[in-house]
Amino acid sequence: MKAICITAPDDITLTRRNKPVPAAGEIRVKLHYVGYCGSDLSSYQGRNPMVGFPRVPGHELSGVIDALGTGVSGTFAIGQRVTILPYFNCGTCFACRQNRPNACLNNQTMGVQREGAMAEFCCVPQTHVIPVHNLSQRDTALIEPLAIGFHAVERARIQPGEKIAVLGVGMIGLGIVLAAQRKGAHVIAVDISAHKLEIARQLGARETINGTNEDVTTRLSALTGGDGPSVLLEAAGSPHTFRQAVDAASQCARVVYVGYTKVPVEFETRLFVSKEIEILGSRGATRDDFETVTRFLEDNPACADIIISRIVPIDQADQAMRDWAANPGAITKILVSLLGPENNDGATA
Repeated sequence: MKAICITAPDDITLTRRNKPVPAAGEIRVKLHYVGYCGSDLSSYQGRNPMVGFPRVPGHELSGVIDALGTGVSGTFAIGQRVTILPYFNCGTCFACRQNRPNACLNNQTMGVQREGAMAEFCCVPQTHVIPVHNLSQRDTALIEPLAIGFHAVERARIQPGEKIAVLGVGMIGLGIVLAAQRKGAHVIAVDISAHKLEIARQLGARETINGTNEDVTTRLSALTGGDGPSVLLEAAGSPHTFRQAVDAASQCARVVYVGYTKVPVEFETRLFVSKEIEILGSRGATRDDFETVTRFLEDNPACADIIISRIVPIDQADQAMRDWAANPGAITKILVSLLGPENNDGATA
């Protein structure tokens, strides 16, 4: 079968691998679409410390059940449309014992610590297979990345009417924008890319701030009557925006970090106390988040058309990654199609 493999930093290629055979309790999925994630870009650039090489990337996906291993539940059937929960938790650490598997100490994510799904087929335990009934295969591949943003919004406990700021509106930030406005929040999007800010506005952001030509903290203060946002969600993973979130926050604000930096960050720690802010982390997503996003996309099908930047066949997926690395600000989401051109349901170039 065809598969995309990152063999070393700045080295990605189309390879051939044996078609996997499902073990007992496993399901083989024939992939239809697989999205490139920001973690895949970091892996390609050699900036992801959790990845070893060679590595097949990909954990944002859609497909159909192709084969069933022995002992698989009768609720699954050949040809059934599915996505995959790509996080593999240990089941024994403190987080797992608290029923928070997304925060597992020993988590392994497909395409990061274990082989991903950017191939024609993959096998996973049946417990990680999620049936999807009413979405196109194309839109199903957006469930996982949007779910990360939806999970962050749940962590933030956003209330209707709150003025919130999203720092960084790449794919994860856009998920936050959608989830926050679904909660009735007044969303302010912040980024350094005019292109990304325009997409955020199309998806419901009420105001946008371009950090390349505006003082973000001053502008956020002005847009919130001098208070600052009561919720800030950091999705850029930059030391600057990590500090900015605390600096710009209102008294008693909630600051949620979704991105993470590759270097230590220094804070003005007195603000933690003087503002009495809550600082929260948000990691991955849960099965409940997947189901919430699925319903959202069913009700809001136009969102996918706005989010998806390019759809390429797997034969061109290596070059698509190189293009993204060369100009990351121009790309929101690349989907890799494992279908023939006549079968790309809902696809747009």
